[in-house]
Amino acid sequence: MTKARNHSVTIHVDGRSFQADAQRNLLESCLSLGFNLPYFCWHPAMGSVGACRQCAVKQFKDESDTNGLIVMACMTPSAEGTRISIDDPEAREFRSSVIEWLMLNHPHDCPVCDEGGECHLQDMTVMTGHVSRRYRESKRTYRNQYLGSFVTHEMNRCIQCYRCVRFYRDIAGGEDLNAFGSRDRLYFGRMQDGTLENEFSGNLVEVCPTGVFTDKTLSHHYSRKWDMQSTPSICSHCSVGCNVHLAERAGIMRRVTNRYHSRINGYFLCDRGRFGYEYVNHPQRLRRPAVRPSRENSAPLISLSPAEALARLRSRLSERKRIVGVGSPRASLESNYALRTLVGREHFFSGMSIVEHRDASLILQILTDGPAPSWSIQQVEQADAALILGEDLVHTAPRLALALRQSVREQPMEQLDGLNIHRWQDAAVRTALQGQRGPLYIGSVAGTSLDDVATRTFRGSPCDIARLGCAVAHEICHDSPRISELTSEESALIREIARALASAKRPVVAVGAGTGEAWIIKAAANVAWALHRRGVAAGLVFAPHECNTLGLSLLGGNSFEQTTAIEGDRDRDALLILENDLRRRLETATLNRWLERFDPIIVIDHVDDAILDQAGFVFPASPIACSDGSLVNHEGRVQRFFSAIAKEQDVQVSWRWIQDIGRVSSLESFHAMADWTSLEQIHAAMAEDFPVLRRIGEAAPPAQFRIAGQKIPRAPHRFSGRTVLPVLETIHEPQPPHDPESPLAFSMEGTPSQPPSPLVPFFWSSGWNSNEALNKFQDEVGRSLHNEHLGIRLLEPQPDARSRFFENPPPRYERRNNQLLLVPLPRLFGSEELSARASAIQEQIPKAAVVLHPREADRLGLRKGQAVDVTAPGLTRRLPFETDETMAGGLAGLRLTPGGVSVPLPAWATLKGAPSP
Repeated sequence: MTKARNHSVTIHVDGRSFQADAQRNLLESCLSLGFNLPYFCWHPAMGSVGACRQCAVKQFKDESDTNGLIVMACMTPSAEGTRISIDDPEAREFRSSVIEWLMLNHPHDCPVCDEGGECHLQDMTVMTGHVSRRYRESKRTYRNQYLGSFVTHEMNRCIQCYRCVRFYRDIAGGEDLNAFGSRDRLYFGRMQDGTLENEFSGNLVEVCPTGVFTDKTLSHHYSRKWDMQSTPSICSHCSVGCNVHLAERAGIMRRVTNRYHSRINGYFLCDRGRFGYEYVNHPQRLRRPAVRPSRENSAPLISLSPAEALARLRSRLSERKRIVGVGSPRASLESNYALRTLVGREHFFSGMSIVEHRDASLILQILTDGPAPSWSIQQVEQADAALILGEDLVHTAPRLALALRQSVREQPMEQLDGLNIHRWQDAAVRTALQGQRGPLYIGSVAGTSLDDVATRTFRGSPCDIARLGCAVAHEICHDSPRISELTSEESALIREIARALASAKRPVVAVGAGTGEAWIIKAAANVAWALHRRGVAAGLVFAPHECNTLGLSLLGGNSFEQTTAIEGDRDRDALLILENDLRRRLETATLNRWLERFDPIIVIDHVDDAILDQAGFVFPASPIACSDGSLVNHEGRVQRFFSAIAKEQDVQVSWRWIQDIGRVSSLESFHAMADWTSLEQIHAAMAEDFPVLRRIGEAAPPAQFRIAGQKIPRAPHRFSGRTVLPVLETIHEPQPPHDPESPLAFSMEGTPSQPPSPLVPFFWSSGWNSNEALNKFQDEVGRSLHNEHLGIRLLEPQPDARSRFFENPPPRYERRNNQLLLVPLPRLFGSEELSARASAIQEQIPKAAVVLHPREADRLGLRKGQAVDVTAPGLTRRLPFETDETMAGGLAGLRLTPGGVSVPLPAWATLKGAPSP
């Protein structure tokens, strides 16, 4: 809500002088200066509306004024010479009375409320000194609503701060949650029971200062905040790399909460990142090595101890001369590098599909060699014009989509300086702007979640979207290739987009990689490079497929095109697959033919569905939530994650399994990794092999980091029940688990000091038990954290580079007789492999279907309730069909369920009507 500091002013608080930012209100300034001033309706990402009246202070005209005036700190600017008192008796009494009237109808259910112990209302009640209740009449009560599998509703706890609807409607763009009624009869909910439709609904849990909205998934395995150990980690469900806190107790992952990062996720997470964690608790997660006693695929796997499994593997590898390794874009950088080290560069393959590998390599080339920088989420929010090419980003990079939604306010905001309106004055800003939006243009195959804030939209095939981007680039800079055969309507749209981008100060071009069309990525680069030649500081944002796609690409693995060309020898070659379900990458027949070349086939994974029928050895890997390592996000920023659960018996991080496999093999390459005992040693080896990774060790403090000789505790100082947890095994309190791979301790013992930001396990400060304690961890409220480590950006632009534009753009899309172009339609819930195993997410996964424009359905003679037989390369399936008026003509959108076969898209498909499936 605020821009960078313009200038400082002197304010006086209770007789003491301080420097404050003139662009901030008094509440923000007081909190930034360390004062405890209660509030409810204000939020640093949403600004001020003055709804709760809780932040009252006494303001004085000058030194001689002894009477003063009660004002709301959140609605009063920090002006030069401002004099206020927080401790003034009248101000304190006013704040206490506000709490009292807010508490009139609030139930006395703190002991059974999921928010108890981390409730902002509890903290503010204590802070104001309200300790007794005078009201003895009946309380106002409401009926609660069913809001879906993510959020529980308890309306009786509401204090009418309006935070929920302001976030849901104004920030996230949701429409199905609203405020109903007036005065003290307000109701915050939906028109009727039903699942919240917005992709960011889970943020209501953290935005709400009371227990109206709580985490329903936590209630399935509930534990109080002070009884959970929390660990800093990175979300693994897309390429954005949002920072999260993972909370655990008794070896069970309990919940995920937002971990503030000023350049990436800020205050908000998407629902997939927040509720997809339950895959860690999945009953079928691999937890013990297994071996197939016979080489026949029909023979069942039998569980063995690690030593027994490795001994059997030794006998199978004794005469092998080569191991072929398949990496994974969902495995850590360290594990992929360990595999590459063991098998050698020539025999290391990325594990991405042919399309994914091609797109990732192209993105890496553009970000490495071109003049346009890869922008962070924070920079995208500050863009004053945007062009989106590809798919609906809310389904592939949701936090990026939220940033683009916020960016449409940036250009109109420039009017506020002349109106003397501060950006934090939310109601005044919205009144002044009257719904004005900055330029946002979208080219996609179907409607998107951002269409409601878009200036104009374009629907077309992937090739036509690429042509649109290339034409915009040519309009901006004629050195870019010219596009022919444009209609007058297309030409007018292209000129409009080019003018908007070229006249902006901070335009951004955002691209999803889900369409499978490489020319969309090239077109985005052409647009950004054309703007660069015009002297416009444009940014690029790509959304690769998975959490470590770019990191894996930096290691230079070969593609499956090269992998399937290997002349394997079953008597010589073994295959080692790292955290990768190859059925999602290769068409089934091609995969089976290739696997026949290897024996044995070794799988390291934690997902049981990833075990191939041909696998002879299976070793259980620790998922990202239970291990330590590094990921490289969409902008090329490497970040560290830490294990939230102590080491499980028979389970270990993938790079250690690779080391063990190397130890029982006869490969000479094992000697290069034989002495690895820590991540720091792996980082040193990586830096030597790959200069681009030379700073990877700076992403977070090393395992040896201490504060005054102490580790950082994962558990809060109120952590209880340590003796009760192992009571079935022993009545004695066991020694806390040892964690040699990080500066964090699985204990409440450790330093009470604030650690560097990558090591902050939870936000807590005396008197601040809720997530609002984050204020105490920031240099200034809403800005950087104390001692903030942002991760290391590995990919920086070449400002002086005069990159050659991509030439020979594709021709106009021409439909074929009796065929439609089948294009992918990724979904937020279901398209990502790990989150699709979480029970709460599974309730939200849409059914597999083919999506057609109504005209295409009529042309094919399809009727409601009918199914369609789809025939395409690698796909023969009967699916229900749906119509969507926003779907581009000549296309068929394919929405597959989790575990669906790999289909190389886009591809030409034949569709025929069939009875209902």
